[in-house]
Amino acid sequence: MKRRQFLAAAGASALAMPAPALATGQRILKMVTAWPKDAPGPGAAAGRLAKRISAMTDGDLTIEVFAAGDMVPALETFGAVSGGVADLYHGSEHYWPGKSRAFDFFAAVPFGLTAGEMNAWIHHGGGQGLWDELAADFNIKPFMAGNTGARMGGWFNREINTVEDFKGLKIHMPGLGGEALARFGAEPATPPAGGGIAGALRSGALDAAVGSGPWIDLAQGLHEAAKHYYYPGFHEPGRVMSSGVNLNVWNSLDDAQQQIVAAAMSAETLVTTAEFDARNASALETLRTVHGVSLRKFHGPILQAIGEAAGRVVAEAAAEDAFSKKVFESFLGFRKKAMAWSKYADQAFLDARLLPFTYGE
Repeated sequence: MKRRQFLAAAGASALAMPAPALATGQRILKMVTAWPKDAPGPGAAAGRLAKRISAMTDGDLTIEVFAAGDMVPALETFGAVSGGVADLYHGSEHYWPGKSRAFDFFAAVPFGLTAGEMNAWIHHGGGQGLWDELAADFNIKPFMAGNTGARMGGWFNREINTVEDFKGLKIHMPGLGGEALARFGAEPATPPAGGGIAGALRSGALDAAVGSGPWIDLAQGLHEAAKHYYYPGFHEPGRVMSSGVNLNVWNSLDDAQQQIVAAAMSAETLVTTAEFDARNASALETLRTVHGVSLRKFHGPILQAIGEAAGRVVAEAAAEDAFSKKVFESFLGFRKKAMAWSKYADQAFLDARLLPFTYGE
């Protein structure tokens, strides 16, 4: 369905829906999320965001949070907000590429931008304006509302020594990263309902899965279901969590309320990114020292080959329509600048910090 046809249909649905509740100055808004109830990480972030908006508006805006499936299924949150069935969502933009491949660039792409670089592109590199333009065609005002930070390469039940080892590998790697590995014969797969990723790895339904980073992977018991934990996470150098507000609802807020909502989104991005960095560090130590997990690094030639394939996949996705190409060109231009700077800044410092000097002992 074309975007404007989608919007027209959504608008028709919205006319049939009641306006958000108003009572004694209090407005109750419905947030639908793509996460299971009380899920660590993203689920908690959605709840924090709702509480923060309510507290910052002194209760004038109260957010009711509905976990995936409570009101609509996880992958229908975008459409629910677009059509006015719900007022805002909390999810990740790569969950709705069927709307436009341009949305992928506001989540994560393989060998793309780190969490800090994504923040820079969105706020100071033209990303937010492009995102606003893209989402407005679907009656949505979008925001960043979290980031997972750097991720691992995933859990594998076979060793990966060359790209030929991906052939026939049943792997759960959603998005463009999975499409890149498919160029080497990997078979992108989804865990069957019921057993989750860990169960699928144990049963052989999956040979590998990317997971969500040490914190969430430890909680899900992936270390008990697969032998090899690979790095780096080339597929998602930092996945953005996003929140979209129904554009009619957004425009009905006064200036002060809009500023508060925007500030709450920024605050949650900062807090969630920090939480993932802190908890991943602790969880990785636990995986290694308590559970004896050994880490494996993808060899340079493997990463080189995947990088070449990923570049083609990303460019092909961007070529699907004119606006995706526009977003891609902005993203690619900022990526080049970010790499030129990080070479002498973050990367140079991180390399120096790994030198074997005595420090604080």
